[in-house]
Amino acid sequence: MKDRLTELGYAAGWRVTRMLPLSVARRVFQAGADRAYGKNGPGTQRLRRNLQQVRPDMPDTLVRDGLRSYARYWLEAFRLPSQSREQFLDGFSMESESYDHLKTAMADGNGVVLALPHLANWDAAAAWVVSHDWPMVTVAERLKPEAVFQQFVAYREKLGMEVIPLTGGRRAPLDVLAERLHQGYAVCLLGDRDLSRGGVEVQFFGGRTRMPGGPAILAIQTGAPLYAADLWFTPTGTSCRLRRIVPPTEGALDVRVKATTQMLADAYAAGIAEHPQDWHMLQKLWL
Repeated sequence: MKDRLTELGYAAGWRVTRMLPLSVARRVFQAGADRAYGKNGPGTQRLRRNLQQVRPDMPDTLVRDGLRSYARYWLEAFRLPSQSREQFLDGFSMESESYDHLKTAMADGNGVVLALPHLANWDAAAAWVVSHDWPMVTVAERLKPEAVFQQFVAYREKLGMEVIPLTGGRRAPLDVLAERLHQGYAVCLLGDRDLSRGGVEVQFFGGRTRMPGGPAILAIQTGAPLYAADLWFTPTGTSCRLRRIVPPTEGALDVRVKATTQMLADAYAAGIAEHPQDWHMLQKLWL
């Protein structure tokens, strides 16, 4: 029964949110965020601890702003499938230098690895990529219940991206992603939280955590350019900056993967420090 209610809740979110006028939906979602802040439940407490790791002297209003930003992500995610290509392009902006680098990399035909933390609206970033007619693939965590996972797959496929499951697929995800890079795809991966329990240990905001080694492995083994993406909300959309990560070329593979993943962690930290309210990390992260 609980799984069925969860499935129906997400389905209703996608349907009802698109029916509401945007101004009404914004008030509803912000009110929900403020209510969560007032109740101070486990997710809010975890967000507070994570943000305190980022900014020890933070005002508690940063937690409220973080919840409002997270609510905005869900509001926009529920409305994205009904938007046009023109709206995808208008609602997302990339700094000109970053755009030039990405455009050149995609034109070269060797693919590109874009690794990003849970900042602002990463689905809007993906919709912007595919709206440039660049093929894109990503990996999705296999959520429970299965029906909810399938809803998220269908949602992202409707935005124009290919989605492969993190677990339970016919082939290993890294094999598929390496193949797509050779075909000239943009591979977009959330990289600030390890879901496999076998990630690479890194230093992050003065503490130890693990992050997935996939982005580093793909860049090292295929030669595709690797970028850390920094996202943040603006009053009217989402903005982005890319930070180039150049893996070391000498040494054992595991040493190179660890060094590259640490460079990614440092790049994530730089972006999160600038826009901590837009970092949607409500799960345990540090070891």
